[in-house]
Amino acid sequence: MHGIHDLGGMHGFGSVAKEPDEPVFHARWESRVLGMVYQVVGYGWANIDAFRHGIERTPPVDYLTLGYYGRWRASLERILVERGVLAPGDVAARAAGATVPATPLPASPTAVEYGFERRLDAPPRFRVGDAVRARVTSAAGHTRLPRYVAGRRGVVASMHAAYVFPDTNAHGRGEDPQYLYNVRFGAAELWGAGAEPGMSLRIDLFEPYLEPVA
Repeated sequence: MHGIHDLGGMHGFGSVAKEPDEPVFHARWESRVLGMVYQVVGYGWANIDAFRHGIERTPPVDYLTLGYYGRWRASLERILVERGVLAPGDVAARAAGATVPATPLPASPTAVEYGFERRLDAPPRFRVGDAVRARVTSAAGHTRLPRYVAGRRGVVASMHAAYVFPDTNAHGRGEDPQYLYNVRFGAAELWGAGAEPGMSLRIDLFEPYLEPVA
């Protein structure tokens, strides 16, 4: 889906502020959120793609103001409510000091298969050196195709193995493994004549995101 989270190539946000000697966590609650996310994903209540899609569904103003681990917490709450682990409004009520009855837990999720690399019997569609174009799409759900490369031409620079396809995995529609390619885009192709001369960007893209260029 295209939303505020897809910031690549967007203008108007100013320079990136670097924090010298930045700590891993700025507050104790951030480390606790990290631990809870590992538990939820590790025990199968959600996969990493569903978790990312939960972040993407954060309202735009919240997305820009909550901070990194604040967005993680929002996704965590959203997923746990959708899975029936929490009732809607539980977290806000408890934060306000209210006593909230425990929600009966649903059935435990199925076992998790760790790792994302998979084996495909079909050969890859593209080879190193092939000219390709990133497809122009408007995905309704999760996708790892950045908006700013859609419709742009590049060259396959290297190939990876097949991996779990995030676009289906995020929505419980199966792993549907797809080959992954590293594609090189010229800076001028992405940003026009004002781009820095001689520069290029390499990005990993799944096979369904690409089409051949004659």
